[in-house]
Amino acid sequence: MKKIVLIEDESSVVSFIKKGLMEFGYEISVAFDGSTGIKLVESNDFDMIILDIMLPDINGLEVCKEIRKKNKTVPILFLTALDSSENIVLGLESGGDDYLVKPFKFIELVARIKSLLRRSGHSNGNENSEAENDENTYNFADLSVNDYTKKVTRNGTEISLTSTEYKLLLYFLNNPEKVISRSEILEAVWGVNYELGTNVVDVYVNYLRKKLDNQDDNKIIHTVIGMGYVMKKP
Repeated sequence: MKKIVLIEDESSVVSFIKKGLMEFGYEISVAFDGSTGIKLVESNDFDMIILDIMLPDINGLEVCKEIRKKNKTVPILFLTALDSSENIVLGLESGGDDYLVKPFKFIELVARIKSLLRRSGHSNGNENSEAENDENTYNFADLSVNDYTKKVTRNGTEISLTSTEYKLLLYFLNNPEKVISRSEILEAVWGVNYELGTNVVDVYVNYLRKKLDNQDDNKIIHTVIGMGYVMKKP
């Protein structure tokens, strides 16, 4: 049973989400404010966090930042009544993996949850050890990624990535040698299909580079000025 913590102050929303997700087989813990939510996450091992932005004590963006200081990988889904591009970007840049604008349909919430759990390797599927084979392994130069175990290594050294960094890397691996625009990356990785006028792509590419490209003469992610990025062999 997957464990989800819901950090939300509206009791009607809490009741709606908790009841529905329990029927889908999820174990739900609830915090009605940010500080309680942070304590819950620090003292428990959750598979996912659903986090409202507008909280009574600590802004959800700050809650996310605090959580990310100690937990880089747990998927975080923002709930927000603020659907402007600026607020969406702030959520993503603070460490969130996805967002859902209120009001939303419950089936959409479930779809986002399943997608994030799959992406982070916590899906409810009945995968077996046979899945850990060549079909799930990406090799590029001295980089190796197993999409079953979510293990990333370069030149034999294991690299720890957040769920968003991992999804970004997979997108590059599925498009080797191709120059990819920032808008294409936004749509593929964050599900945003319009230009936000943000540097969130640049920020995350930089995060990924710092972990993968530790030597100037061995870089695999390159900037194409005025066009975007490309993954190519050194």
